[in-house]
Amino acid sequence: MGRVRIVDVAREAGVSLGTVSNALNHPERVRPDTRKLIEETIDRLGYLPNQSARLLAGGTNKVFGLILPCLTHGCSVQIANGAHNEALRHGYDVIVLCVNGDESCEGRYLRFFAGMQVAGVLMQPIANPRRYEELDLPMPTVYLGASEAPYHALAVTPDYEAQGAIVAEHVLARGAERVAVIGMPDIYQRAGRLVGIRATLAAQGVENVEVIEEGRSAGTGDGARLGALLAGRDVASRPDAIIALSDVLATGAIEGVRARGLSVPDDIMVAGCDGNPLAWSSGVRLTTCSPAGYELGRKGVQLLLRSIEEAETKKSVVHVHQDAFALVEQRQGATHEVIRPFLLERESTVGADARSEGALAGVPELDIGSFL
Repeated sequence: MGRVRIVDVAREAGVSLGTVSNALNHPERVRPDTRKLIEETIDRLGYLPNQSARLLAGGTNKVFGLILPCLTHGCSVQIANGAHNEALRHGYDVIVLCVNGDESCEGRYLRFFAGMQVAGVLMQPIANPRRYEELDLPMPTVYLGASEAPYHALAVTPDYEAQGAIVAEHVLARGAERVAVIGMPDIYQRAGRLVGIRATLAAQGVENVEVIEEGRSAGTGDGARLGALLAGRDVASRPDAIIALSDVLATGAIEGVRARGLSVPDDIMVAGCDGNPLAWSSGVRLTTCSPAGYELGRKGVQLLLRSIEEAETKKSVVHVHQDAFALVEQRQGATHEVIRPFLLERESTVGADARSEGALAGVPELDIGSFL
């Protein structure tokens, strides 16, 4: 059988050619039962619409592009899932491209999506997104997790300083007097967490604070080394709480402390900051911040949909709205949303009381998939 044409779909479904065209390009103009009949016919015949022809006919490309820095961090996986589920709910699909840590690919992928005439793009950038202003992108673009997004741009960002602050507040409330912070503040996410930790400890008058600016976040080895180093000190000089700027480092630190024969949290409390479910592999469940990625993806799609609707109605929304979860600021069509974190209080700082009923000793009871 040759390639199925749109006229074949119309003939098989018993409708006009224009009705099939409307079902593909303007589904809101077609009755639901007729649209369902046409969709079933398309599936049965294996018809593949010509995207270029659809756009020329005045149709819309119901696809969003998503550009991620990697697929090895829980936040990026969460973003993909949140974006996909929200887009699907509104009749859109999502195409995901990963730059694998190569920021030079970001601009190329933005141009690629522009050429595809996607309805909008979500990007979790490695580079400062201000560099992409000169591209003059024809589609709405939402920057995810980028604290340096242009003021007039669409953006959704976790409150990195608040992530550090709530963890610091927690260990102080648990009685910590000597606090060590580990991790490299070499990117804005970790730098922001460190700012929040320092500010909180200073506000509480804590003087015994040690910041060790070491540790990669790609594996647990550095965290284990630093944890063992701190745990190996005498009782008077070792910290009673370790805050890691990433959950990967925190997981390693737990193992390093335990390797020295000390207890977590009885001898030293350990907490992370970035809510990365892929790092929660220790035998002691890690206290950390709530994962923000799913909400980043979900709210990012909502901003794209809102931008598309505003473009269609030629309206500009100007208001400030605040609720318990996010601060939203909108001016002349631009929107910045800030995702507020909450604490996941677990065994690494509060002890066995945090273990779920029925959990086996030494075995973390955790459904990581539910956080992705």
